[in-house]
Amino acid sequence: MTSNFVIVGGGLAGAKAAEALRANGFEGAITILSRESHLPYERPPLSKGYLMGKDSRESVFVHPADWYTDNAIDVRLDSEVVGIDSSARLLTLSDGATQTYDKLLLATGSIPRRLSIPGGELDGVFYLRDIDDSEAIKSAFTESKSVAIIGAGWIGLETAAAARAAGLEVSLLEAASLPLLRILGDQVAQVFAELQRKNGVDLRLDVSIEEILGDGGRVTGVRLADGSQVATDMVIVGVGIAPEIALAESAGLDIDNGILVDEHLRTSNEDIFAAGDVANAFNSRIGSHIRVEHWANALNMPPVAALGMMGLEAVYDRLPYFYSDQYDLGLEYVGYTAPGEFDEVVIRGDLSSGTFIAFWLREGRIQAGMNVNVWDVVEPIRDLIQRGTPVDINALSDESVALASL
Repeated sequence: MTSNFVIVGGGLAGAKAAEALRANGFEGAITILSRESHLPYERPPLSKGYLMGKDSRESVFVHPADWYTDNAIDVRLDSEVVGIDSSARLLTLSDGATQTYDKLLLATGSIPRRLSIPGGELDGVFYLRDIDDSEAIKSAFTESKSVAIIGAGWIGLETAAAARAAGLEVSLLEAASLPLLRILGDQVAQVFAELQRKNGVDLRLDVSIEEILGDGGRVTGVRLADGSQVATDMVIVGVGIAPEIALAESAGLDIDNGILVDEHLRTSNEDIFAAGDVANAFNSRIGSHIRVEHWANALNMPPVAALGMMGLEAVYDRLPYFYSDQYDLGLEYVGYTAPGEFDEVVIRGDLSSGTFIAFWLREGRIQAGMNVNVWDVVEPIRDLIQRGTPVDINALSDESVALASL
């Protein structure tokens, strides 16, 4: 009997899972159910090159339309799945239609955390998650003179850079004392604060947002907890994302900061797998479950899940990886350390120059590394992390010592 595999989620993870199934010889039916109106696309350009007008619309899509036809993959757009009956292996869609499956992959991704404050629903308040959001923001850039960005995480920093490139006055409002402080620590976080200010951004730290102000239903400003106001034509909110777990809950799957999956990306139900932002996966290299909201997971998890769906053995143990571009700064980050779980940061190079490598250590062992405007070093950094032995701190910080020699 021909197997029927269904993928819920039309993003990078869903497209790459379908690709991996065909590449590994699966000949059964493959259906991608996506609530979006667009074919699967990649998200990093939405806050980087595409938002800035450097990347074409066509470049963000994972595959051209005829690829799905050529590979006999049924992509159903505007098809929102609202329930899973795992005992009957049956999906229910928002229009009342149903879809059976033999194996199911949940690649539902995540959704932006929304602000629950007065004015949050005014025209001119934007969230950035999908391609329509990116296009709406890009259009608003052409019509506005200023923007207030709430949240100085990666999305906030990248959209600030894009807004400055578009010629807008930018106010960047952050609750912490530095951007990315919990992730990077004080020393490295300071680099990103200085970068924004050097590029003309009004960075305001240790602030709390009380209200988004408006007139005639449109944004006119932001009121802070200290009573001060920031006048603005538009607001972009970037205060984090949450895993989209509603479907998994309807199926009775184990949930803990996302969908819990093992090293094979299998959920608590043997016929259901999960990949991408939504998956809280056990990583044997790290020794714990981690959920990472980055492009590399959506790229690299699906081939493992695909093999598991086919009954073949595969393990996901890759170290997390992501990249960012802001102004003249480009970076790559590999490894993983939770906030507060590193006890030392070692810098190789000069922070003030904007060209350096930072290493986060715990008990003398490297947990993560970030190369800033230094290239072709991700592999030796990954090797150092995976070796898992204490390193010579002096040699690690010495640029004359080759990383590979460590």
